[in-house]
Amino acid sequence: MNVIIRNATLEDIPQILEIVNHAILHTTSNYLYDLQTLENQLQWFEDKKSKKFPIIVADHNGTAVGFGTYGTFREKIGYQYTVEHSVYVAPDFIGKGIGKQLLLALIVIAKDAGYHTMIGGIDASNTGSIAFHKKFGFVETGILKEVGFKFGKWLDLQFMQLILK
Repeated sequence: MNVIIRNATLEDIPQILEIVNHAILHTTSNYLYDLQTLENQLQWFEDKKSKKFPIIVADHNGTAVGFGTYGTFREKIGYQYTVEHSVYVAPDFIGKGIGKQLLLALIVIAKDAGYHTMIGGIDASNTGSIAFHKKFGFVETGILKEVGFKFGKWLDLQFMQLILK
């Protein structure tokens, strides 16, 4: 599928919000319970930009059908060269190579910015996402048992790591 990977703009926020809210309602890829508002998403956008973290979108015919970003892994200064990423794709566009394009772009951006390590925190039952990350060289580094709770059950969090070279 033809998409253009580009920096997100304020005009993309409504589509990003739709993608996020779908993930909140229907998946364990996001451990939030409550739907985000446009105000929440605008604050998120401004926060990322103020910290110089990228937000990229997959643009298909003028519509953001996926997005990716990364941010602070942990607040302490010793973690300054490590980022944790997120990639989301609109439900009708999953399996069309959009996630791959977004993750590849994020890896390049992180390398160019001088980061050393990229972390992914993935619901351990999401074997598709774990296999997807392995294709990019991410390795499983540990599982935190029952640290999340959603849809009436305890969730394990799989950490995956890519050393950026």
